[in-house]
Amino acid sequence: MNQETRYAVKPLPDSGQRTWPAVSVVMPVLNEERHLTDAVRRILSQDYPGELELVLAIGPSRDRTEEIARKLAAEDARVIVVANPTGRTPQGLNIAIKASQYSIIVRVDGHSLLPADYVRSAVETMEETGADNVGGIMAAEGVTPFEKAVARAMTSKLGVGNARFHTGGEAGEVETVYLGTFRRSALDRVGGYDETFTRAQDWEMNHRIRQSGGRIYFTPRMRVTYRPRPNLRALAKQYFHTGRWRRVVGREHQGTLNLRYLAPPIAVVAMAAGVVAGAFGVWPGWILPGGYAAAMIVGAAVEGRGLPAAAWIRLPLVFATMHMTWGVGFLTSPPRLGQPAPVKPGESIQ
Repeated sequence: MNQETRYAVKPLPDSGQRTWPAVSVVMPVLNEERHLTDAVRRILSQDYPGELELVLAIGPSRDRTEEIARKLAAEDARVIVVANPTGRTPQGLNIAIKASQYSIIVRVDGHSLLPADYVRSAVETMEETGADNVGGIMAAEGVTPFEKAVARAMTSKLGVGNARFHTGGEAGEVETVYLGTFRRSALDRVGGYDETFTRAQDWEMNHRIRQSGGRIYFTPRMRVTYRPRPNLRALAKQYFHTGRWRRVVGREHQGTLNLRYLAPPIAVVAMAAGVVAGAFGVWPGWILPGGYAAAMIVGAAVEGRGLPAAAWIRLPLVFATMHMTWGVGFLTSPPRLGQPAPVKPGESIQ
C-alpha cells in the first residue's frame, strides 16, 4: 500500500483554518447498474473540506456496470477505475486500497447511499477518539412491503440481536461496525482483508485490528442507507451464507462466538428435535416449534408498530427466515470453507 500522506487545508466558518486529511473512498462493484450512479454521486457531493478520491474496483459484471463506471470517471477526475478480475469483495477491496493514495480509507458498497456529512463525521470521530476504524448505523430502508418488513427486522433486537450498527445506541468501542473508515496504517499493520473470507470479511478484519491493539468505534452520527433484499429467496440466501461464514470466523478465531451467534443454530436444533418428537407421538415436542411461531407473531406485533399492514403481515415470516437460515447455514458450514484452495498439479503459486 502506498504510504504517501497528503493533506488539504480549507477554511471552516466556525474554526478558521485547520488541516483536513485527504481521504480515499474504496468501493468494490459487481452488477450494480441500478445503484452505481446514485452511490457515486453521493460520495462526490460530500460536505467534506479535504481532498477526496474514489476508487472503483469493478468485477466482471453481467450488466452495464463497467460502462457506467468509466463514464463517471471520465466526468470527474476524482474517480479511478481498476479491475477486480475475481469479482469477490475482499479481493476488490484490497485492489482498490492498493490503488488509492491517501491516509484514511473509507469503505463503501455499490448500493450504499451516504448522507452528505458521512466522511466529515467519520474523520472527526476518528480524530476525537484515536480509533483505527469508525463506523455507524446500517440504516435499512425498504420500498416494497416485503422490503419494509425486512428493514424493520434488520433494525430490531428480535431480528438481529443487539449489535449497535443494526439497532443504534450510544457511541463507544465495539467489536465491529458497518463498512468502516480506516487508518491506512491499521490496514497495513494487519495485512489488509483476508481474501479467503468471501463473506464476514468486515468482522474478521475488525477482529484482527483489535487483536493488534487497535480500537473499533461506533458512532450514531454516521448513517448509511441500506436497501434490503427484495424477496424471500434472496433474504434466505443472504442469511444462510452469513451463518456459514460466521462459523468460519469462529473456527479461525477461537473464543469469538457468544450466545448471540449461537442462538439461531440452537433454535434450529431444538425445533427440529421437537418436530421429530411430535411426529413420533411425543406431543410435548410440538411445544418448541409452536412456541417459536407464537413468539414470532407476538414479536412482530410489537416490533411492527407503525408499519403498513402489508408489511406487518410479512414480518413473522421474515423473522423466522432470518433466524432459521442463519442457523442452518451455521450448522452446515463445511470445515474447509474459508480454507485456501489446494494448488492443482502444474499450477504455479503467485
